[in-house]
Amino acid sequence: MGPIVLKIFGKTDIEKRMTLPSKSLKCFPPLIGDKHMVDFLVRDECDRVWKFRIYTRKKNTKYPKLVLTKGWREFVCSKRLGVGDRVAFYMEKEEAESVKYRVKVEKAVKIFGAVFWP
Repeated sequence: MGPIVLKIFGKTDIEKRMTLPSKSLKCFPPLIGDKHMVDFLVRDECDRVWKFRIYTRKKNTKYPKLVLTKGWREFVCSKRLGVGDRVAFYMEKEEAESVKYRVKVEKAVKIFGAVFWP
């Protein structure tokens, strides 16, 4: 199954928080009641578990502006990510409607100005 989110990092994604497409909100843990944030666990390619927080605008708007906040900068620093690298999030459904999330990062390889992915 393909990624639920595939994104090349911009400056804000590296320095502060990662913005996600609004349409991807339905793929992440649901916001319950009037909550505008939810924490969830993600396993990386090294089997390390990370705790991220999805945050949306407090007001119910047409475009919720979905971002990853808590835990994101620690992840970025640990992986030594930079502008132009990319990340993919995957969702795995298991029995009893359990859902697990995975994350994979890829460093951009630049050769003579062209970008290649490993």
